[in-house]
Amino acid sequence: MRRRLPRISTVTQHKKHNKHKKHKAIVSPKLTGITVAVLGLAAVAACSSSASPSGSGSGSGTSTSGHVTISVNCAPPASSPAQYKEWNEDVTTFEHQNPNITVHSIYSAQCIVPATFTAMLRAGTEPDVFGTYFTDLNQVLDSGQAADITPYVNSTTVPALRDIVPSAMKAVTAGSTVYGLPSQNYTQGLVINRKLFTEAGLNPDQPPTTWAQVEQDAKAITKLGNGVYGYGDYSAGNNGGWHFTSELDAMGGQMVNSDGSSAAFDTPQAQAILQALHQMRFVDHSMSPTQQLAWGSLQKQMASGKLGMYIAAPDDIYNVIVPIDGGNANDYGMGPLPSASGTPAGSLSGGNDYMFAKHDTPAQIEAGIKFVAFEDLTPGQGQFNYARQRTDGFPVGFPEPQLFTGPTGAAQQKLLRKYATINLSYYSTFESAHESGMGEPPDAQAIYKTLDPVMLAVLTEPNVNISQLLSTAAGQVNQILAISG
Repeated sequence: MRRRLPRISTVTQHKKHNKHKKHKAIVSPKLTGITVAVLGLAAVAACSSSASPSGSGSGSGTSTSGHVTISVNCAPPASSPAQYKEWNEDVTTFEHQNPNITVHSIYSAQCIVPATFTAMLRAGTEPDVFGTYFTDLNQVLDSGQAADITPYVNSTTVPALRDIVPSAMKAVTAGSTVYGLPSQNYTQGLVINRKLFTEAGLNPDQPPTTWAQVEQDAKAITKLGNGVYGYGDYSAGNNGGWHFTSELDAMGGQMVNSDGSSAAFDTPQAQAILQALHQMRFVDHSMSPTQQLAWGSLQKQMASGKLGMYIAAPDDIYNVIVPIDGGNANDYGMGPLPSASGTPAGSLSGGNDYMFAKHDTPAQIEAGIKFVAFEDLTPGQGQFNYARQRTDGFPVGFPEPQLFTGPTGAAQQKLLRKYATINLSYYSTFESAHESGMGEPPDAQAIYKTLDPVMLAVLTEPNVNISQLLSTAAGQVNQILAISG
């Protein structure tokens, strides 16, 4: 898949109203991710695939002749020429098949920027069909800007509906009300540089599965010298807390308790993770002394051959390391998240979706659902057009997104393997682990921000008190949950 853009893990603040508390759920950022910066109507028209009005904010997208116009964001920009080409091909094909629908594309290299996303919701200027992260559901509901699309969603309008993985549909559903359709999902694993593994005398077909093995392999890779380090992790931009959450999921822990009312991470599992990181940083010196790293830095290190391992989802490779940072697709592989036992209990999971503006007419909702089903939820077309991706030079064969089960999932996997250009065995241990998606905690970005300093202290302070760090952070998270709950 080629359209998922970088996750931006900046805190999004919003007030939760009592009328929405019954909808609050632990649901699921990078990428692993997609929203547009706030654009006025003039800007929307200027960067759309057509110059006529978009209808956003007015509900005027349906003409008396039955023609309907919808504005859709998260389209790849011209600065990503291959993705831009494929998106516009899809729009042309869709409009040819549906001559009564015009799609106005809103192009953006970085789609979800939390501050501008929040401002867009407050102003009610969102496009007719707008992208969000799974974690944005409560914010969109609180803004009152989401249309209830439940009456329009069925197996006729969305043929793959029954096969969409339940966790992805949960992320766009509050109670029994459906507000969107998923377009991406992910779990995380251990990305490895197979070339460095081989040079260090390690077996790249057997990535480490325990923290003890990660430490051992990281030391071996670091011995290669020339600025190469065995392991990397984040500690800034909310990404440290995000990774720590996923690492805790794999150990069988959880960030908050089952009802989301209090912190649950001041535990032996959390201490073991942080102790392993501290060991690699200050005893083994297998992590770089340059820390306070945010999203994007580890991908660059991996692409340049300077990093052996880090935590990520597969889209880091096919959307960033290879096409943006210039890495070689066949230099990388993945294993499961490290744990104590070697069998991960789970993984943080998340994704993106499209929601529908409150101001949409029924005809616009119907047209938007038809377009999302075409572009994002049908094997063989749109984002799952693997034949075209191979022709266009994209690496094909990565194990995610895994949006489907049942017959639709089988059809997608059959096409994926038919057109694969990468060695599928490089990801076999990641796939065979069958990590359970754990979603993300409530108020995820605020929690991640609180945990960034914990990760930073572990990676920059030789004599850090890990127990005290966890205790203090747990108290801060309890305050966040008390305010929002």
